[in-house]
Amino acid sequence: MRKLKFFLAAFLCCLTGLLALPCGIGGAHAAETEYYIGGMTAGFSLSAGGTEIIALNEVVAEDGVHRPAEDAGIRTGDTIRAVDGVRVKSIADLNAALERSGGRAVKLTVRRGGEDAEVEIVPVRDKKSGKYKIGVLIRDTLSGIGTVTYIEKGTRRFGALGHDVCDENRNPLEISDAQVFLCSVVGVSKGSRGKAGELRGLVMNDEPIARAEKVCKTGLFGTFEEGYDFSKLQTVKAAPLEEATIGRAEIWSTVDGIAPQRYTVDLVKVDANNRENKNFVIKVTDGRLIEETGGIVQGMSGSPILQNGKLVGAVTHVFLNDPTRGYGIGVEKMLGN
Repeated sequence: MRKLKFFLAAFLCCLTGLLALPCGIGGAHAAETEYYIGGMTAGFSLSAGGTEIIALNEVVAEDGVHRPAEDAGIRTGDTIRAVDGVRVKSIADLNAALERSGGRAVKLTVRRGGEDAEVEIVPVRDKKSGKYKIGVLIRDTLSGIGTVTYIEKGTRRFGALGHDVCDENRNPLEISDAQVFLCSVVGVSKGSRGKAGELRGLVMNDEPIARAEKVCKTGLFGTFEEGYDFSKLQTVKAAPLEEATIGRAEIWSTVDGIAPQRYTVDLVKVDANNRENKNFVIKVTDGRLIEETGGIVQGMSGSPILQNGKLVGAVTHVFLNDPTRGYGIGVEKMLGN
């Protein structure tokens, strides 16, 4: 098992409105289709859209200490997307490009604040390793946890999170060999007034349970692997927003281990026309959940909301001034992706 790295700004941007791809809206087909109820916590590993710089450092060469990246004006948070016009998607791609340079100047295409710019830089041969370096610490993937909302019976298509996905600089992420892993929740940082709590988890094994294929403002979508065991999951039909009403409902979430539990909530506001996908205001009423987590915490995004035996939406946000309250999205806005 390996520990996941979390979370607030590093993986899920719950309060932004970035759009990576257009999303479909479920219609008559959704009303007839059966969906496995989610609620299981999953670990997601997504491409950073290049090689993201997480720190600047020095390169010790035969002739002394150099700081190529810093001298070229590169900053922490920048993403290197290409070297001499050739796209780099991973740390291996970048290292190979620097080796090919042989120490000559190269042009990096760097993304900062949603815009690309070219920066010229001279790689330096590291005295210890003999490799050409530019003085950066980088990563090419971002990881975190969230909750699967539903899996369509038959097609195995899933929807999760219920909100957009971006990095800590609020840049949308790219889908490239994005994997989904079964995650066991091993701890909870309880939410309190003014501070969001979060789930902490471990990936159960190195074999993904699903592949993510699309991100957009209504969540993360993809397909579960054929070998996944659906035998213990319950199925429901989805309901359009017009059928949701103020009153009692339930959410399915995993806050310990791998098994989802039902928790009671109230829908205190229903707004089918909200353009920010905040279609529900949710009030947690279940004493067990409040005792364990303080209410809604990060990692619970995507927890399915059921009312009158139908899937109506997913949890998306927590109120920072009251962790027992949060927002939810209507599931019809997630379906069809």
